[in-house]
Amino acid sequence: MITLGIDIGGSSVKSAAFQDDRLLSTSQSPPYNRPNTTQLIESIRKSLPPNLKPERLGLCLPGLYDSAQRRITQSVNVPGLVGPTLDDLISKALGTLPPPMQIFTDALAAAHDILLMKKLEGRVLVISLGTGIGAAVLDNGKPLHVDGPSPGHIGQVDVTIEGHTAIGPDGGAGSLEGYMGAAALVKKYGDVATALKSFRGFEPPLRALAKAIRIAHAIYRPQHVILAGGIGIRMAHLTEQMHALVSTHLSSIARPNWTLNCGDSDFHAARGAARLAANAD
Repeated sequence: MITLGIDIGGSSVKSAAFQDDRLLSTSQSPPYNRPNTTQLIESIRKSLPPNLKPERLGLCLPGLYDSAQRRITQSVNVPGLVGPTLDDLISKALGTLPPPMQIFTDALAAAHDILLMKKLEGRVLVISLGTGIGAAVLDNGKPLHVDGPSPGHIGQVDVTIEGHTAIGPDGGAGSLEGYMGAAALVKKYGDVATALKSFRGFEPPLRALAKAIRIAHAIYRPQHVILAGGIGIRMAHLTEQMHALVSTHLSSIARPNWTLNCGDSDFHAARGAARLAANAD
């Protein structure tokens, strides 16, 4: 069986195709910025491998999803998702009716792929850092749901750092996205790569992320924390500093010997979506 995973992100579309458990291909569209629907359809088309006929499809979407209408009702970073039904959107991108389609958050799909690749057990918190910020919590591979298909909205958690105000893309004061989202890093440092290279472990964005992880320890008590997404996978050189920042006077509720690591692929979410769709009932 051929399955296709499509990850519609805040800055590009990525895809991954599998035949059974064998990865056939990964590909990515050119970057975009707040695309309209026509631009988004073209980006999806450009991300797809040629001549592929998937039998199942897994789709990662940013924003609020109305399952009854099969529409995204709000998407701050990808406004082109708002309006059309997902069936119509994907049909136009594929040029044909889509196969049976499953919808996932990018954080959940990435978490599924990372758990398989790293063979992690127990409770795992995956924080997806990119244009937006989301999270997934899995207990031995089973997702924890608090609001819809997510464990909550960690990107909107108020992690205000005194003396360094921030407003998130959704208007929320002190939100993690307002400090650590791609737009916030670009605004303050010029670009994401420059920001990550300059960080040493005490900068406001890292302090905000550490604060969010400390909150997550009190709520979820994870045994493993993984940073994923386009920003998270590029933070491996900062995990030691981040672990120390989080651990300083950390609540005794936190599990001892917890670990902090990073993903290692821009295609975790696309691969995970394909894997999840292949196993869907």
